[in-house]
Amino acid sequence: MAIDSGTKATGTEFSSEIPVELLGESGKLAAGAGPYRLAWRRLRRNRAALAFGGLFLLILLLCLLAPVYAHDIAHTGPDDNHITETVKVGGKVRDVVNAIGLPIGPTWHSRFFLGADSNGRDVAVRLLYGGRNSLEVGTVATLITMVLATIIGVLAGYSRGLVDGLLTRALDVIWAYPVVILGVALGAILAVSGIDLGIVKVRGSSLMVPAVVIGIVYVPYVAKPIRGQVLGLREREFIDAARVQGQSSLRIMFSELLPNVGSTVIVFVPLMLANAVLLEAGLSYLGAGVQPPNPSWGTMISDGISSIPAAIHLVLVPGIMLVLAVLSINVFGDGVRDALDPRAKIRIGR
Repeated sequence: MAIDSGTKATGTEFSSEIPVELLGESGKLAAGAGPYRLAWRRLRRNRAALAFGGLFLLILLLCLLAPVYAHDIAHTGPDDNHITETVKVGGKVRDVVNAIGLPIGPTWHSRFFLGADSNGRDVAVRLLYGGRNSLEVGTVATLITMVLATIIGVLAGYSRGLVDGLLTRALDVIWAYPVVILGVALGAILAVSGIDLGIVKVRGSSLMVPAVVIGIVYVPYVAKPIRGQVLGLREREFIDAARVQGQSSLRIMFSELLPNVGSTVIVFVPLMLANAVLLEAGLSYLGAGVQPPNPSWGTMISDGISSIPAAIHLVLVPGIMLVLAVLSINVFGDGVRDALDPRAKIRIGR
């Protein structure tokens, strides 16, 4: 239903372009709704974003069910070697790894559904366990990034002066290095020494090491936009009113400023998750991320490079899964960003 310019409803003139989220089922203005409710209405109409969001949830569910698949279907673990074993395929007995070291490829009628690697390990099992590790590192890294960036951005933007100068220069130091180079440098150092903060000790082979590294290197990319938004918000009237009421700076930052940057924080979460998963794969491929024997999509690609082209499935399988995961998060994140944009317009009658 199109609404022409000049049409009156309840005493209000409408233009020919009205966000459809503001209209009720009868085509008239709906009752007042909050920004997040309007954002959900916009997101529900973005079928591409919802489809890719569902794809990511499917990948996440499959990775979470990795122990079930390994125990009940493949009957092997992610690190179990079957290099000297045989498997029956189509009535014929085949070596899992033949005499020249070439592993069996994808076999739909055997327990090696996606084949084996050069050590005789089940690729499907390692793919699911590697996905668990990659998504775990990405999730923890995203949480570290968002928490640190939100605190630093709000504190620097509101305080200004010396505090802002010190925090901004610290962010500039991290910002000056490309994320991959800085990630490789920190990851290689911490992979050897681990993390020792006295109370907290983390071994170099722990998944927390790449998560901390990735979480730190991405902080400036989120903190700077939040700081810029807070610099504008602190001059608004509602902040002046809070100061007049005698509220402390800490209370103003957390009760007044933080809710107003909530949309920005929400938009950054899926985008940072995609970047964190991708950077983890890159660091693991270069040997500075997830350390053996822990599998990840990056380490699987790195291990399979030496077997190209004879066993190209060792690279294609984790590579396709990585692309699907990152693509689904990015498309869904773009949908969330569009839904939370208060200036978004949706034409009626298209």
